[in-house]
Order: sequence, then structure tokens, then C-alpha cells
Amino acid sequence: MSESISIKQTIVVRSRPDVLYRLALEPRRRVKWDPNLTRAEYEAEGGRLANNALVRFKFSRKLLGLSFTAKYGQLQAPQRGGWESVRNVGPLEKLTQGWQFKPMPGGTEVTLSINGRVRYKWIRMPVERVLNNMVITTLVELQRTVDAQGAQLMEDMGREMAEKQKAEAKAAKEAAKANKGKKK
Repeated sequence: MSESISIKQTIVVRSRPDVLYRLALEPRRRVKWDPNLTRAEYEAEGGRLANNALVRFKFSRKLLGLSFTAKYGQLQAPQRGGWESVRNVGPLEKLTQGWQFKPMPGGTEVTLSINGRVRYKWIRMPVERVLNNMVITTLVELQRTVDAQGAQLMEDMGREMAEKQKAEAKAAKEAAKANKGKKK
């Protein structure tokens, strides 16, 4: 029985949608700034950013160094684009990544979504945590690439959110423990 994971984060970056579109989706550019990837290249020689183009990705060691092939789709420059894994990616049956770039005064609203289907229920939580961290890191690094000041603000907000999540998880654990004690 597979379990689905959906993560979506949005930030505002002081840059034009076309610049961000190329940075986020063009493999050779992406691998230069995204610490989650150690390799990103087109499968076909002289490949280019187009629907159905195949790209080989390799995640960093903190993401288990998984290698996989993805197929680009829904490319609509400079508004949106993404890819979908062709086969399993480690414990995931499928992994998709989608980007949206919405122009607004002073910059672009950037939304990054990741969806995955985990093959085993017991591994869902750790994989979801890893993917969530990956999304936040990717967005912060994209912002840092074009806007260092805004990136610091996002990093601070991300840290606060992580601390809040830890506190909530701890509270839930303690509540579960208290409930267990009452049942005896």
C-alpha cells in the first residue's frame, strides 16, 4: 500500500520570472546553485529544456545520493514547469517536482511543489521530513542566488517554522504518552 506525500512552499524572490524559470529548470544552471543536487544533465546529447526531455539527476549525499531519470513536462515559460521521475527513486514509487512563477510588484512569487508516493507506510514520515527540508533548502538557495538579503529573512522564518514543528511533535508525543497512561 503506497502512501502519498505532498509538499508545497511559496516565497517571493526579487527577480524576474524568466530568470528564475531558467535557474530552476535548466539542469546545467540548477546544479550550480542547488546543494541538493550533485549532478543534473540531459540524457540526450545537446538536450534542451522541452516537454518530454529526459534528465538524469543525482541527489547529494544527505539525500542518500540517489540517482534517477526524470521527464520534463508542463513547461510553459516563464510561468511554470516541472518533471516526473521515470522509475522508482529509492523508497519512492514516483517523485514529481513542479515550479510556478507568478510576477508581482517587486519580484516573483515562486511556488515549489514536490509530490511523492512512498512504497512502504513505515518510511513515510522520515521521507516527508527529508523532502520538506529539500524544498526549503532549494527555495532559500534560489533566493540567495538572486537576492542575498531576502534569503536571510527566509532562512530565519524556516528556522522558526522548524522549531515550531519540533515543539508540536513533542507536545503530541507527550499527549499520546499521557493518554496511554490513562488507559491502564
